[in-house]
Amino acid sequence: MHNPYVILRHGQSAANVAGIIVSNPQSGRSGDYTLTGEGEEQVRQSVSQAKEAGLLDAHTLIVTSPFSRCVRTAEIAKEILGTGSNILVDDRLRERWFGEWEETPQSNYEKVWSEDKKNPNHTTAGVESTREIQERALDIIRDLESRYNDRTILLVSHGDVLQILQTGLQEQSPALHRDIPYLKTAEVRPIEAVG
Repeated sequence: MHNPYVILRHGQSAANVAGIIVSNPQSGRSGDYTLTGEGEEQVRQSVSQAKEAGLLDAHTLIVTSPFSRCVRTAEIAKEILGTGSNILVDDRLRERWFGEWEETPQSNYEKVWSEDKKNPNHTTAGVESTREIQERALDIIRDLESRYNDRTILLVSHGDVLQILQTGLQEQSPALHRDIPYLKTAEVRPIEAVG
């Protein structure tokens, strides 16, 4: 890869606190499920630490999911880093669609992940398959690689999407996304491709 990439999972959101799955783009874009006050503080701390460690700086390009919890996370990151560039919003970083599990308890994630391990192409209960997510996430990397060179790029997105992106960069099956250490809310992590 021509660019160093860093991923950032959004901070604690209203959906996290409510304990429900919010994956519908319409609901996700509304302000109803944006960051909580605690979530904003989590982002401030993690991005400040990443800046102090030299992972992120004022030249970092920020690309985010259109969901409000990610857009707000990206805005805080931009403010802390003092970046002059506009935040890029890319729909390919949107939350995984959880189909019939939408607005149900988050405990249902485990049911989806159990199916993921068996079959990366499953769409049980109308969920978006890990294979589809891996493809759209890698597509963003290909686009960014064609447009930028030696630019630190911060990708702000959601747990499953970022986990599955990592499998793609490691040339692993997306079915293995739960085998990678799971990103906590507002966690910053540098990522690399195989080779």
